Amino acid sequence: MLLRAGDAAVLLAGTGLVVALTLYAWGGVQGDTAVIRAAGRVIETTSLAHARLFSVNGPLGTTQIEIQPGRARIARDPSPRQLCVKQGWLTQSGQAALCLPNQVSLEIRGRTSAYDTLGY
Repeated sequence: MLLRAGDAAVLLAGTGLVVALTLYAWGGVQGDTAVIRAAGRVIETTSLAHARLFSVNGPLGTTQIEIQPGRARIARDPSPRQLCVKQGWLTQSGQAALCLPNQVSLEIRGRTSAYDTLGY
């Protein structure tokens, strides 16, 4: 079974459409601000332009947040499962790391808001 010119054109167009939609759906807006919360209150709102370290106290102990140019992460947390630490570096607007047992969160914001299913 051989492919004809029209078959190849349809396959090529379909592949291009899938690639374009993938880049559109997963390509987010680069964040420029980090919002740090503890116990539901905003502790600090800072730019992602400069490297900084923050220590935030929670019920279980101290959470350390590391900010590097263009990205931020929870470096250490006393929570037992370490889920917020495993979240890794956050770079895009709308991304967040939540340390629920210690009631500390880190959110990245950008010029435009990114919404997930909870935002609707």
